[in-house]
Amino acid sequence: MSAMEKLRAAAPVMLEDLAELVGTESPSADVDAIARCADVVAELGRRCTGQAPERIVVADRPHLRWRFGSAPPRVVLIGHFDTVWPLGTLTRWPFAVDGDRATGPGVVDMKAGLVMLFHALAQLDDLDGVAVVANSDEEIGSPTSTKLIEDTARGAAGALVLEGSAEGRLKVARKGIAHYSVRVVGRAAHAGVAPHLGINAGVELAHQILRITELGDAERTTTVTPTDAVVGTTSNTVPAEARLSIDARSFDPAELARVDAALRDLRPVLPGAQVRVEPGPSRPAMPEAAATELFALAQRLGAELGLPPFTAEAVGGGSDGNLTAGVGVRTLDGLGAVGGKAHAEGEWIDLTSLPDRAALVCALAGAIGRDA
Repeated sequence: MSAMEKLRAAAPVMLEDLAELVGTESPSADVDAIARCADVVAELGRRCTGQAPERIVVADRPHLRWRFGSAPPRVVLIGHFDTVWPLGTLTRWPFAVDGDRATGPGVVDMKAGLVMLFHALAQLDDLDGVAVVANSDEEIGSPTSTKLIEDTARGAAGALVLEGSAEGRLKVARKGIAHYSVRVVGRAAHAGVAPHLGINAGVELAHQILRITELGDAERTTTVTPTDAVVGTTSNTVPAEARLSIDARSFDPAELARVDAALRDLRPVLPGAQVRVEPGPSRPAMPEAAATELFALAQRLGAELGLPPFTAEAVGGGSDGNLTAGVGVRTLDGLGAVGGKAHAEGEWIDLTSLPDRAALVCALAGAIGRDA
């Protein structure tokens, strides 16, 4: 039997593994839940590959790594097991199957991708030169796993990222991402008795939000988006502090440098107010050039497997593929399950996509660094 035939025959087992993984909730912020999910992923990987992973704990957060053979690897496969869904989501929205469609929190982003990853590796006759990283903080910018991913991937001939796919498209470019926090310091005062004695941090923040919004450039597809904000303490007090998060994205590193300089140059409008900008987690852009050769290889191998031609897409969302591309490794992303509504109620996958796309991942993992 071919790898494709074996994976199609294994579809019921893949579904069972997916149900268990989605049924183990793993919000990024809950380290205890993450640890329980890491156990499930570790056992899935051990059963499929015959090898238990290294369990690498950074700031109490577990990440998993498999390395077969010597470093650096020929190819590194990347996935994450944290999700954006809080504990208790399964109570109202459990994993469910309706025909060829499965739904559940984290099913497309990206627990189905992890199931595919390990079942794909189970079909390889020789795992020499393969490495896998499954991390637990991708949804919050991979702050504790960035070094692990970069160190593991550096020097590899290619990286495969098992993020989900819309309509089967493969991701060949991703915007770079930079997060910031803006802190405004004013002065508190009684809002009814002596508001004039205060310096309203909320008003100052409003001025800054208008300035920040203008930093985006639609023509260059650069976005600078004020997101969550916190202002003040009580309804009858002039707010003494305010805080704002900013999400900046661009395909062009020079654009992100421009935005960075502008944010660091923000000055207060209200007399006596203070504005401080603090950089947060960031990811470099994944340029299309990083994926060109691997996309062509995927087209060739997909045709040999009888799969329809793939469509390439560039997206604004980031992934750990940004990190592998950032250390000079050829990277192809979006190799996970076909589905939609990631991060939204009703997240779903097409179950029929699992074995066929796993067969593609198997073929790519077997070829990269050998004939490609």
